[in-house]
Amino acid sequence: MVRLITYFLFLITVFISSNIIGQNQTKSPCSGEKYGQFDFWEGSWNVYNTQNKLIGTNKLIKMQNNCVMQENWESKISQSRGTSYNYYNKTDDSWNQVWVDNTGFSLVLKGNLVNGKMILKSDLIKTNKANYINKITWSKNDDGSVTQVWEYINEQGKVISEAFRGIYKKAI
Repeated sequence: MVRLITYFLFLITVFISSNIIGQNQTKSPCSGEKYGQFDFWEGSWNVYNTQNKLIGTNKLIKMQNNCVMQENWESKISQSRGTSYNYYNKTDDSWNQVWVDNTGFSLVLKGNLVNGKMILKSDLIKTNKANYINKITWSKNDDGSVTQVWEYINEQGKVISEAFRGIYKKAI
């Protein structure tokens, strides 16, 4: 009888444990379509300019249960290095990026995936010379590469200038 009770308790323990483990594996807090919209940028990349010259490397890794993608940029033409954290905010249904580099420059962007392109913008920056918005667009290309374009936009929505254009090709 004791043996039967012990066996029964063992079965209950296994059943409860497997349910708890199964629930933890299937209930990722940052799963679902919205959380995967920027996954096309994940990976290790060599970054080229429009003349196909290597200008930097970038490594993007998912972390914190896939809730955050960390960017690690390193320029090959200057001493520039920087890190960003990219995440989907379900509260306001937006993608966000916080960037800081080794010069102390920081940038905060917010936006969404629009027609297959991730488009993030800063708030209006006011200076003595001009007021502008930073707009950065990431586009997945047919060959698997990603193009990133950083533009300065005036208050009327017109492009003032282009700060950066890079083509990301998977590092081998």
